[in-house]
Formats: sequence, structure tokens, C-alpha cells
Amino acid sequence: MARGAEPAGERRRCGSVVAYFTSAKFLLYLGHALSTWGDRMWHFAVSVFLVELYGNSLLLTAVYGLVVAGSVLLLGAIIGDWVDKNSRLKVAQTSLVVQNASVILCGIILMIVFLFKTQLLTLYHGWLLTMCYILVITIANIANLASTATAITIQRDWIVVVAGEDRSKLADMNATIRRIDQLTNILAPMAVGQIMTFGSPMIGCGFISGWNLMSMCVEYLLLWKVYQKTPTLAVKSAKVEESELKQLNIKKESDMKPAEGVQLIVEKDVTGFEPQQEKEVSCTARIAEPFITFRDGWVAYYNQPVFLAGMGLAFLYMTVLGFDCITTGYAYTQGLSGSVLSLLMGASAVTGIMGTVAFTWLRHKCGLVRTGLISGIAQFACLVLCAISVFMPGSPLDLTVSPFADISARLFESEPLPTIASPEDKPEMVFATGMPNVLNGSTTPANSDPEMSPEPVPLISVSLLFAGVIAARVGLWSFDLTVTQLLQENVVESERGIINGVQNSMNYLLDLLHFIMVILAPNPEAFGLLVLISVSFVAMGHIMYFRFAQKSLGKQLFVCCTPDPKAVSDSLPPGNTSTV
Repeated sequence: MARGAEPAGERRRCGSVVAYFTSAKFLLYLGHALSTWGDRMWHFAVSVFLVELYGNSLLLTAVYGLVVAGSVLLLGAIIGDWVDKNSRLKVAQTSLVVQNASVILCGIILMIVFLFKTQLLTLYHGWLLTMCYILVITIANIANLASTATAITIQRDWIVVVAGEDRSKLADMNATIRRIDQLTNILAPMAVGQIMTFGSPMIGCGFISGWNLMSMCVEYLLLWKVYQKTPTLAVKSAKVEESELKQLNIKKESDMKPAEGVQLIVEKDVTGFEPQQEKEVSCTARIAEPFITFRDGWVAYYNQPVFLAGMGLAFLYMTVLGFDCITTGYAYTQGLSGSVLSLLMGASAVTGIMGTVAFTWLRHKCGLVRTGLISGIAQFACLVLCAISVFMPGSPLDLTVSPFADISARLFESEPLPTIASPEDKPEMVFATGMPNVLNGSTTPANSDPEMSPEPVPLISVSLLFAGVIAARVGLWSFDLTVTQLLQENVVESERGIINGVQNSMNYLLDLLHFIMVILAPNPEAFGLLVLISVSFVAMGHIMYFRFAQKSLGKQLFVCCTPDPKAVSDSLPPGNTSTV
């Protein structure tokens, strides 16, 4: 009997393992891992490419970030509305193809630039190379817009549907998605960083383009499998969303007939909406439609009960204390190679994973709302180290140097863009291995080599700065997961796309401001001022969240022994806005 029971138990275990690896949840994780691996490689490499091509200034990387942030700011609500109005599978597959095709095309253009840069410099006084830079930034921006649509539909919608009505399962899936993000933050930059350091820019571009081509095919298949295994993904209340947005604009008008609303909305949209389309074929109506969508989306976002929590998260984007292209460029100006920088990014990813673990533990012990409050305090405490690093010996902060000196010199000297990227003292393009010698110094390239002789001095400030940034990732990612789940639980399904689209726009609005700061003051001597401003905005963001938590829990906010009401009511379906 015992011998017969052992094979039966093994078969059950094998069956459960096979069931997990073929489940919609695991296939969603796998597709997200492939997607984020390509994204992290591209985001790391494109900032390095722009710094290398342009020289020792952060100006071109800031322009790239400015274009990306401005595009999502203007088009975030429209992208979210497009996500709401179309079927889930169509949205996911279309955004996937556009995103990967754009990255592949960008990689090909960069390979051409690296191959024929000397020839491009001689054509039309270097302006042809400038056009290549503009083309790369434009196509990379299209890829980012498609990536925004993918993130909204997969991370804000598909996950909620796959998790069903179990909020604990939703929290675990959100945490797993973030762990995948952080693992790819470790491995992807390290892989492409080593390829670019010990290989060449050509090999790096080719590797990224080849990966995205292969990944696109696999992800397309995985999305189809998840869609087949989750029949509820085919059910979407897209038409309710239009009248709900109108209700928010007219406010009290539709409160008089709520019972008719839910049933009559679908019928009116099917029957009474088509004649309006025939009448509104005019060009002015079509031109006005995106602006109306933009307005309605922001009004709906403002009326959300989690508005202050979303604003608090958005304020965290007004910072240079993260591993984006600005920090990457600054690290190069301070003498850090691609290998060292990729290791630092890996360390920040490890602390980010710790943040996801802290989120699940704190949510279980203290509740969702209190988790955000505790995470915010932890993040701000770590960022105090960054503020201290500004005044440490070796900091590049120099108040005698005008923050606007670099931008004014480039604007008024009337030099074409490519001539800055290739000074005569740089031979052929040597990548990250020679970067410490090439990119130290700021606005005086002629004196950069003598000034970098005392190497131990700058390491004090830089190491303290990056220690604070890396440690703060624990609180940052725990806070991000808190606000993400608050939006998932408290936004109705028919508004999920447009509300998250506006949230992305708010994130990028603050991101846009920090890129504008860097464009105005791109020299490393002004970076310390940007650090202090960043810490101030992080503090303001957490004050906003504190106000949201205070309004939600009242006097029970500091009773950390019991979970908040939202954690208790796990049986309620997500999207119920009355349970904040």
C-alpha cells in the first residue's frame, strides 16, 4: 500500500508542476520577462549610445528624455482610451509588434551611424548625422509609447482579470511582476554592458535588435495562449466607459437615473450612437475628439478616490536619483565604466526585489494603505544620504560655475550638433573600457585629464550618492506596488485604461520637469543642486500620500497591528471604488 501511494503522490506533484508551468499566470510571467529583458537592454544601451555619440555633456540624453516624457504626457490619456475601446488581445498584440519593430529599426540605424560616422560627419557639414540622431530619438519615442500601451493593458488590466476577485493573489502577482522587473534590471544591463565593453557598439546594437526580433515572436504566441486560457479576458465593458466619463463631466446630471444607466448605456451605444457617427463625420469633430478624450480622462482621474496617492507616486518621478539615462550619463562624467555602472544597476535591482518582498509582508501585517506610508518613510530616510553627499569632499557641486553656462555656450556658438560628438583628441570610437579617460571633466575638455588625477577624492561623494540611491529602492518599489494595487482595486474596469494612461501622463509630467532641469543645467557642477531639488519633491510626494492615507483610515492610520479595511475585504471584487 505504501509503495503504491508513493507513485500516486509523485504523479500528483508532477501534475501540479505541469499545471503551474502551463497556467495563464506563469505564461504571463514568462511573456513579461521576455519583454522587460529587451526593454532593460534597450533603455540601458540607448543612454550610453547618446552620451558616447554626443560627447561629455548630458544634453542629448536629456533631450531624448524630454521627448519621451512630453509624448506620454500629451498622449497618455489617448493611449489609455484606445486600450479601453479595443479588445484586450488586439491592444496587446498591436503594441507588442510596434514596440519591438521600432527598437529593431533603431538598432539598425545606430549600427549604420557607428559604421559610417566619419563619412556622415563630412556630408552636409555634419547635419546628416544630426538627422540620424533625430530619427533615432523619434523612433525610440514611438517604441516607448507602444511600451506604455503594453504596460497599461498587461500590468493594469490583464493581471487583474487573471487574478480574479482574490486581492491577495493580485498582490502576489504584482510583486512577482516587479521581481521579474528587478531581475531583468540585474541581468540585462550586465549582459549588454559586458558586450559593449569588451565587444563594440556594433555588436551591442546587433544583439539588441536580434533579441527583440526573437522575443516578439515568442511573446505574440504567449499572449494568445494566456488569452485562450482565461475566457474572461474576452469580456470587456468598453462602452460603459464613455458614458461614465460624461457623468464625471456633468457630475450631478446623471445621478437622477442610475438604475437605467447600466442597462440603457449599452443599448444607446449600439443603436443611438451610430446615427451620431454619421452626423459627426465632419473634420472638426474628428480633430476635437482627441482633445475631448484628453479632457475627460484628466477629469475622471481627478475624481478618483485614489487621486492623492497617484499624485504622490507621480512626484517621485521628479528626481535624478534613479538609474535612468541622466544618472547613467552623470556616472560616466564621474569616471565610472559601463561594467561598474551595470553592477550598480544590478545592486539596485537586488534592493528592489527586497522591496517587493517587504511589500507582501507589510501588506499582510499592516494593510495596503499603511504599507505605502511605511515605504515612503523608508525611501526618504535613505535619500537623505544623497543630500549629504552633495556637501561631501569631492562633490562636483560648484556654485561659482553658472548652471546655464553649458547650454548657453552650445546655443550661441552656432556649432552643428555632430561636431561636439567627435573632438580631434578622440581617435576612433572606443567604448566603455576607455570611458573614464574620455568622459571625466565637464565643460573644459582640455583640462579634463589633469583634473582627474586625484581619483580617491571623488569616490567619497559618488559612493555615498549611489549608496543612498540603491538603498532607497527598497522603499520605492514597495511604495510603487502599493499605489499600483490601489489603482487596480479602486478603478472600475471600463475606466482602467484611461485612468492608468493619465497616471502615466502625470508620472511623465514630473519626469519631464526633471529633464528640463538637466537641459538647463547639464554640467556636472550643477548636479548637486538637482539632487537637493529631487529630495524635496520626493518629500512632497510622500506628504500627499500621507494625506490620502489620513483621509482613508482616519485615526486608525497609526494602528499598525491590524490590516486596513481594504485588506480585510478580499472577497470584494477589484474595481469597487466605494471601498477606499
